[in-house]
Order: sequence, then C-alpha cells, then structure tokens
Amino acid sequence: MAVAGLGPAGAAGVRPRTAAGAGDWLVYHHDPSGSGVAGSGVDPASLRAAWTSPALDGQLYGEPLVLGTRVYVATEDDTVYALSARNGSVLWRRHLARPVPAADLPCGDIAPAVGITGTPVIDPARHEIFVVADQIGAGGPAHVLYGLGTTGGRVELRQAVDPSGSSPAALLQRVSLTLDRGAVVLGYGGNYGDCGHYHGWVVAVPEVGGPMREFEVDAGPGESQGAVWMGGAAPVVDGNGDVWVATGNGSVTTPSGPYDHSDSVLELSPSMQLLQSFAPSDWYRLSAEDADLGSAPPALLADGTVLQGGKGHTLYLLRQAKLGGVGGQLDQRSGVCSSGVDGGTAVVGDVAYLPCQSGLLAVRVDPAGTMTLRWRTPTGAGGPPIVADGLVWTIGGRTLYGLSPSTGDAVRQLSVGANADHFPTPSVGDGLLLAPAGDRVVAFGQPVHLGRPGRRGHGESPSAAPRAFRARLGATLGGSPGIFG
Repeated sequence: MAVAGLGPAGAAGVRPRTAAGAGDWLVYHHDPSGSGVAGSGVDPASLRAAWTSPALDGQLYGEPLVLGTRVYVATEDDTVYALSARNGSVLWRRHLARPVPAADLPCGDIAPAVGITGTPVIDPARHEIFVVADQIGAGGPAHVLYGLGTTGGRVELRQAVDPSGSSPAALLQRVSLTLDRGAVVLGYGGNYGDCGHYHGWVVAVPEVGGPMREFEVDAGPGESQGAVWMGGAAPVVDGNGDVWVATGNGSVTTPSGPYDHSDSVLELSPSMQLLQSFAPSDWYRLSAEDADLGSAPPALLADGTVLQGGKGHTLYLLRQAKLGGVGGQLDQRSGVCSSGVDGGTAVVGDVAYLPCQSGLLAVRVDPAGTMTLRWRTPTGAGGPPIVADGLVWTIGGRTLYGLSPSTGDAVRQLSVGANADHFPTPSVGDGLLLAPAGDRVVAFGQPVHLGRPGRRGHGESPSAAPRAFRARLGATLGGSPGIFG
C-alpha cells in the first residue's frame, strides 16, 4: 500500500546535513536504557526549519523514529507512515485497522478515536517496525501487535496481545514499545479517569509471534489498577536484559491492606518474573490520592543508582542492586516538582533531566548517594527531554527549547507551529531534530548552501568543525565518553 509523496510544506534552501554514521533513533528516547542522548551532527546555533510533513490522518502521541534516511510515525487513526528525511514527503503509509471510537470506551481523554498511542520500535536487523493498534472489531475493542517491513510497510506479523482475562476496553496501551532478547516489550494501564476494571501489565511477545509472557500488577483477589503508563515512556531494559518499570495507583489505599506492587519501581526478568521492588512507605496514600509514582520511568544512572519521580512531588534515589522493598530508598527530596514528573527522562553521567510539568529539572547524584537540584528551567517548558549536540531539548506548548545543560536557560527556541499532544518528546537522526506537532512532524536541520564548492554530500565524512563543536559541548556536559565522539 505504498502512496506517492503528498508534498511537504518545506522551507526553501534548507535541508538536513546527513553525516556518515549520524545514527538512527529506533526506540523511545534513543536506546534500551532510555537515556535520551544522541548527537544529530549539526550546530544548534545554525538549526533552521527544514520541513513540515503533510497533515497525517490522525494525532501523533508517540516520538518520531529514524532508520537511515526515513522517519517513522504512527497515528491515532491506526496508520503507520514512512516519511522522507530529506523533505518530509510520504514514502509509504499503511492503515492497519479501524481505531476505537472514544464513545465506545468507558472514559478517556483521547478523541475522536484511540488507535496507536505508544511509540513504535524498530528492529534494524529484521527491517521491521512494531506497533500496537487499539482497534474495533466485531467483538469490540482489541489490542493487536503488528510488525511491518520498513521498506514498504508490508505486514509481517499480526497478533492479538490483550493479556489473559483482561477487559480491552478498560486498557490503554500508552507505554512505548521496546525490544529485549528477541521480544517486543510493552505495557498497559487504564484510560484517563481510571474507569472500569483493569490491571497494570507488562507483556513480552516474540518478534516472530507466539506465546506471550506477562506480569500483572495488583494481581491479588479483589485488587485492580496499578497502571504501567509512565507518561508514554518505554520500559527500561538494562545490560542484563532485565526490564524496569514504575507503576501507578492501585486499589489498596489503607496501611492495613497488603502491598500490591502499585506506586512502585519493579525490576522484571526477561521472562516477566518479578526480581525486586521498591515502594515509598506511604504507597497506599499515593494510591488513595491518585499520586502515581509511575508517571515517569525509572532513570538508571551509571553509578548503580535509580532516580524515580512521579506525581507525588517527591524524588527517590535507590540502589539498582538492592531496591530495598517498602521504604528502602537511599535518599528522597520532597517539594522539588510541584506539578508532577510525567514522561521519559534523559541521563548524562551523574545528572538526570526530569520532565517536571512546571519546568524541566536537572538533578545531580553525588558519590555519597544524595541528590542535588542543579536547576529548574525558567522557560516553564517541561516535556520529556532529550540531549543532542550539547543542548537539552524539551517541548513546551508550541515551542521546542534547546536549554543549556549548565543553567537550564534557553539557548534556542524553535516554533513547532501547533500544540503537541500529551507528553510530547523530540528525537534526532539523519542530521535532523524532529518534533511531533498535532497531526504533523516538524523537522529542523542545518542550512545547505547549494552549489558551493566543497559541499559535503550524503555519505561523505563530516567536516572537522561540527566534530569540534560537538566535542566542545560534550565537555560542557562533563565529557561523557561515547556521547559526542
């Protein structure tokens, strides 16, 4: 079902400068650990509008992905698009199913229909992109995992992935997808409003199809909820292949009730077995107040700690090797974010950038195992951040901000033209900085002076100047090896 290019709304005289080995963006926040860190290979000072895609057939809630010279997105109309990274034109589209009308769901805040909400994931070795579509059929709503060929959108896999005994209409597949040991890993929570009877789930499905492995939150008799949603972020996969998630409020709301793994940080094995957990001492109160600890994913730092924020206005620092169970934190800081931390984080060395909705935070973890707030951006922008070419990028309203990693002040402000949907996050790849904006993708690149002698073409080595620029800004971030090389 390939479709000819529909014609982008491009900016004259601007197109991405594609560097050899510039890197792909294959999963939410770049890599299995969700670091959110990559380099686009351009000078942020010279970024200009490169193109805006045509209007797509639905809203974009996920992050744009990049493989080679193509940009991939999925819409709430259950359609996957491949766009040209050169000019934003549509190379192919595949409409998978009829999305679920919002009126057919017990509650929610996505309208007029719910289709593909979580960010897809790409396996470059298989040349396949995986998405989960919420779709309507003769039996009502259902969640279906599709694998599509990245070249032309051919359907390679179609498998129902609603967990055992679940009520599909009460589930929202908000979490982004990731890969772990040949399996697609995804999560479920409830619709906005926590209506109906649902449980939080983490599910692993073989990329070739087959039996699912499942972990259920709030699984005790009479229990429910415990959403795995994390503001749209993907489950974090560590170097051992273990899967880390954070959960939302559950049904146990008194100290006399049993601990139900709600409002917790959980480490799961690749087979979806619970390895260890952490919960604040007042986890039951968080459940009673709908103050989800799991509105953001766990941030795994290189020193062996875990930083977790949520809607409850408190940050927790944990040990990766021993989460400590209930009340097992190393350190905690209250009142750091008055509006809640929602969505994916970015991590550079001992600093985590957290999407506080009233203004992005930079938090440093010191060797003594304590947290220090470095800054809160004065811009007020609080979308899930990434780090690229020495700046911290976050979306606030109709603006994509490039922030100084040292101060949080705005270094660049780029208009995306439209308000993006809940918890929007940018990405980079093939020399572009990309942002979702309603039903379009907006791309920024470095101007190319057409016809100038010595202009670098696709596949040629990047000049020394961009490398020097990236090295200089890498030093600003602490010289983390491998990030800006």
